[in-house]
Amino acid sequence: WPIIEDSSLLHWHIHRGKRSITLDLKTEEAKDVFRDLVRDADVVIEAMRPGALAKRGLGFEDLKEINPRIVFCTISGYGMTGPYADLPSHGIAYDTWAGLVKPGYTEDGLPFIPEHPSVGIHAGPLFAAFGVLAGVIRARETGQGCFLEVAQSDASAAMDWLRSETFKAYERPESEVTGNKADNYERRAPGTAGMTTGVRYQIYESSDSHILFMASEQEFWKNFCAGVDRMDLFEKWPGSKFGDHAKDNMELRKILAEIFKTKTTAEWVIWSGEHNTTIAPVNTPETLARDPQFIDRLGFMPHETHGADMIPYPVKFLGEEPVDPTPAPTAGQHNDEVLEEVLGYTAEQVASLRQAGALGEGR
Repeated sequence: WPIIEDSSLLHWHIHRGKRSITLDLKTEEAKDVFRDLVRDADVVIEAMRPGALAKRGLGFEDLKEINPRIVFCTISGYGMTGPYADLPSHGIAYDTWAGLVKPGYTEDGLPFIPEHPSVGIHAGPLFAAFGVLAGVIRARETGQGCFLEVAQSDASAAMDWLRSETFKAYERPESEVTGNKADNYERRAPGTAGMTTGVRYQIYESSDSHILFMASEQEFWKNFCAGVDRMDLFEKWPGSKFGDHAKDNMELRKILAEIFKTKTTAEWVIWSGEHNTTIAPVNTPETLARDPQFIDRLGFMPHETHGADMIPYPVKFLGEEPVDPTPAPTAGQHNDEVLEEVLGYTAEQVASLRQAGALGEGR
């Protein structure tokens, strides 16, 4: 990934809006500082192999003696249990494990890692945030903390539940589980697995890139045909009212392919709004930044103030000004600030900790 001003883009993005202190937990002095931080904290996140803090006397059982309300969350690759729990791994492993990354092949027949979105490493913390928030709410109501754990592999599988649960459903007899009526009840793979034979639900080339056509509902299909002055297509292939992809209709597919080449993607998107039918742009991670919807809704936070051009937090609180996060800090940038302001340490105490090596090499 890009290295921006000696730091990775991952660092600039993930650590924005945070303050950073460093503690060398191999030292007793640093462990004491950690315990002081926990006394008034709501949450501890263990983002390493499960049990790493417990080995240092700072696990959930230890910390709840200091703060019974503490919500302790450990996030790891494969979780705390199972045969893979202790396997070393990288982020893509959780997506290959979950069936999200399909191997590509070279001309010589060698498999390779294809371009793919990273799911587990992002979904894991997202699910953890839901659990942590629930834990904090309960702790404030009852005074009881909790210990929760999230595996990034579990999160990756959970995000792709439709495909996994579809194949599981098809293990049951056909008398209990069938396909969709519009597909003559064929037990096909879910739509997210790919639709090579779809026609009214398919990607087509435009004059400059691609569009996604989604007129599987009869109403949208009729509106499209009327809009392009081809009601003969609707009269010949009206289809069913809902969920009709005109599967395997290659004659219609070739006709639509020629129609969609007559406009740019942007023109088709505007046209679809004017004719109440379903057409969407097909962007790449590079072209997305130039899409007018992206510019209006997201845009980039500028590198001049944030270190890197980054997509902002996608949740909007209506009627309120968005909070502009601070740039990602360097490791240990806020050692003195946090220790003095949050814990009330004196400058002399901080200097003593530094002398003892408790603050590591963060400064």
